[in-house]
Amino acid sequence: MRIAKSLVKSAILAGAAAAAMVGSVPVQAQNAGNESEITAPGPIGPLAGSMIDAGQGTPVVLIIPGSGPTDRNGDDPMGSSGGVLRQLAQGLADAGVSSVRIDKRGMFGSAGAVANANRDSSIAGYVDDTKSWIGVIRAKTGAPCVWLLGHSEGGLVALKAATTLDGVCGVIEVEGAGRKLGDVLRAQFRANPANAPVLDQLLSIVDRFEAGDTVDPATLHPALRAIFNADIQPYWIDLLSHDPAALAAAYSGPMMVVQGTNDVQVTQADSQALMAARPDATLLLVPDMTHVLKIAQGEGRAASLATYTDATMPIAPQLTPAIAEFIKTH
Repeated sequence: MRIAKSLVKSAILAGAAAAAMVGSVPVQAQNAGNESEITAPGPIGPLAGSMIDAGQGTPVVLIIPGSGPTDRNGDDPMGSSGGVLRQLAQGLADAGVSSVRIDKRGMFGSAGAVANANRDSSIAGYVDDTKSWIGVIRAKTGAPCVWLLGHSEGGLVALKAATTLDGVCGVIEVEGAGRKLGDVLRAQFRANPANAPVLDQLLSIVDRFEAGDTVDPATLHPALRAIFNADIQPYWIDLLSHDPAALAAAYSGPMMVVQGTNDVQVTQADSQALMAARPDATLLLVPDMTHVLKIAQGEGRAASLATYTDATMPIAPQLTPAIAEFIKTH
């Protein structure tokens, strides 16, 4: 979505100082030198990504980024910085797992894949792109299947893709919603004191979108008009129509659920919903980890949000070894 900030994130970050994007800190990784550009066919132009080859015959993970203008590295102009998805990919490579991380259709290197990133985006569209990536990766590497690792909203895409596509080894849900997105949004809106002046309108918008109805942006508070502009509303309606737990229950392949205990966007209620749907899945609960995969230096909301724009912070050290081990044992 080409918007200033996906509401899934802006609901959390409203009222916080919007820091300018700072340069990512290089992470020393054994296989970082094996990174190369890779493309896949998109609707009207190429989809772009970066591949780290960990060696012949290694398993391959497609890393699907989260909501809003988030790039293949996990960075966005108004939120997380430090290349958390790049760090994740490099750590996986050092553990013997290859990866491809991608720019979503209409954004960054994939800007030419669709005519309009707002109007031409949907979960089904992202699944089509995932199918394209799986085909390219299998042809390039000879892998019999590809793992899908979805971060945040990318977790929903991964679940939907796994239930509909061939060639999927398994799914790794990293800070992904387990409740319906409307319920997640309502909880986020109510938890953020900065939303008080527009809370009633926000809750009404969610109700309308769940019913499949649009709203007139001119009737909205000025702070909400860009987030809910007319072009993006069909995407919101589509997004809120999906039930992650139902998708998890419909998928029978290997699944890992990763949840940080200091995530103020997607909480343990979500990981519990996913595990209830798939009791045979593997749960990785990371103490003090936030939504952007970093360890908070303290408890509570302020400490969690401080990790978003601190580019010097590495991702949780236990994250990549645990994911790599899960992949290799399945």
